[in-house]
Amino acid sequence: MKPYFAMLAAYNAWCNQRLYDVVAGLSSEEYKADRGAFFKSIHGTFNHLLVADRIWMKRFTGKGEAPSRLDEILFEEFGSLRDARWKEDERILSYVDGLSDADLTARLQYSALSNPKLIEQPLASVLLHFFNHQTHHRGQAHALVTSLGHEAPSLDLALFQRISGMGMQ
Repeated sequence: MKPYFAMLAAYNAWCNQRLYDVVAGLSSEEYKADRGAFFKSIHGTFNHLLVADRIWMKRFTGKGEAPSRLDEILFEEFGSLRDARWKEDERILSYVDGLSDADLTARLQYSALSNPKLIEQPLASVLLHFFNHQTHHRGQAHALVTSLGHEAPSLDLALFQRISGMGMQ
């Protein structure tokens, strides 16, 4: 089971890098304009993804910052946000690398921000949500980029698998 999560962690970082590379070429107005997405702009969406990752990583590891709001803007400037994204992706890769198959079947207890009720799930199930959440909101940011008339990169998992060789065994 662990090789699948290693692939998802690597895929996650690869997608983030590809999308951030394109967004780096946008004007500040394009990047920060409210385009009607759930977190309004590409900037808001990217900040939300970092917020959510930090919340989950705090739950997984017991370490790091855990913002208290899902719409918190952690970084106003793209460059600082990008640097923090790379560091978080490295942290995610390292965390997943350190997991065993036994860890993946262990149960994780946590509370959602919106409800203090205790939730308990197998770690593997929570990790699937974690990576799916990234894919969901990256897709929104991708759509915002293309709606601005810019070409956005393919973020297809099959393309990543062919390029990296992960998941091809």
